[in-house]
Amino acid sequence: MKLHLNSSSHTPLYLQLEAALRSVLAAGKWRPGEALPPERELAEQLGVSRITLRKALERLEDEGLLLRRQGSGTYVAPRVEQPLSVLTGFSQDMRARGLEASSRWVQRGVFQATPEEALALGLSPGSQVARLERVRLAQGEPMALELAVLPARYLPDPEAVAESLYAHLEARSLRPVRALQRLRAVAAEEREAGLLGVAPGAPVLYIERLGYLPDGGVLEFTRSHYRGDRYDFVAELRSGA
Repeated sequence: MKLHLNSSSHTPLYLQLEAALRSVLAAGKWRPGEALPPERELAEQLGVSRITLRKALERLEDEGLLLRRQGSGTYVAPRVEQPLSVLTGFSQDMRARGLEASSRWVQRGVFQATPEEALALGLSPGSQVARLERVRLAQGEPMALELAVLPARYLPDPEAVAESLYAHLEARSLRPVRALQRLRAVAAEEREAGLLGVAPGAPVLYIERLGYLPDGGVLEFTRSHYRGDRYDFVAELRSGA
């Protein structure tokens, strides 16, 4: 790999290298989850010292573009562009991008609905709901914390859900056909930060979603925290003229 670095420039070499590697990553030279060559080999390829390379890699890691795993190496961090116009599940999204999806369960079971859940789902106070909370991962890295709540009549056995909630619902002819989502940027609180592997106060995208059945009934009320350094949400806008 040949990068154009100028040792006579007033810009430090590691900053030039950082910018050049960022361009390489943006161009898709290395795929998400792919390991970079070992530092010694990469430094030789680029014609820089390992100290210069390490500084550049550390800055890219701080930006969330790279992951450094102790004893394993440096990897391209998963990053997802998620269109807002298509209703899909996390597992389907990751497969479409060639990423391996997995989950780490936090809780799942049948509980009494909270007032907020009962209101969102159109249930009577004290109704039972299925609650599924899990950390969603791509290539083994936390991407989002997701809490899905459904009326218990639609999901009487939450333990039966394997990887994909939507696949499980579709098998029972219950897949939502439309959804309303609300997004806002928030600072990660201590609990969310710990589960997502980010620092408390780190920026995350908070999304509330209501999923509807063909008859207009509410099937799901989902609240998710997406890592701001892993997700870009994209909306296509058209002129009204």
